[in-house]
Amino acid sequence: MDPWETRADHLAENDWVILDGFMPKDLLTVSRNFLKERLTLEEFKQAGIGALNDFRIEKSIRSDEIFWLERYRDLELSGFFALVDEAIAHLNRLCFLSISGSEFHLAHYPSGSFYKRHLDQFDSRSNRLISVVFYLNELWRPEHGGELRLHSPDGSYQDIAPMPGRVIFFKSEAVPHEVMLSNASRYSITGWLLHHPPGLGYLLA
Repeated sequence: MDPWETRADHLAENDWVILDGFMPKDLLTVSRNFLKERLTLEEFKQAGIGALNDFRIEKSIRSDEIFWLERYRDLELSGFFALVDEAIAHLNRLCFLSISGSEFHLAHYPSGSFYKRHLDQFDSRSNRLISVVFYLNELWRPEHGGELRLHSPDGSYQDIAPMPGRVIFFKSEAVPHEVMLSNASRYSITGWLLHHPPGLGYLLA
């Protein structure tokens, strides 16, 4: 059976799907090194909340820092973008979605950082269909914290540890989520699969 059929079914029924080992080890290493190089060059910026004219820095809500990726510029990550394109093709085929674009950024949660509960959707720009997180950490222990907490309509939640190579897909408009307090530097590529190309510039939430 096509593994993407199982993945798509789980996403459709549960609003999210967790894939371990989805990112090949060599791509994980390349992506992690690319992120660390951007950190060394001080190219990350403080993340904010809100869209477009509503954008603002609120460290009491989120305290991570980010670096927006560009496919044409960041050629070292061509393998990552190919993996994203493959996922989009499968999700469009199996979930009857109209994904036609994507946007991604590197995310660094320094020790002591977090992101309070929120949705990845905005009234002013509602073209995010699927949120995706690729974890780039070299190792992760329970005491490091930094779990992604996904909330369900019934009030329950699931905590997902940011294990190396793990990827989470979830419905942007349906799953409130938060990043719990991280006690170690936490690395990821985070982004959204869109139902039309961005066009309006990046949203920093």
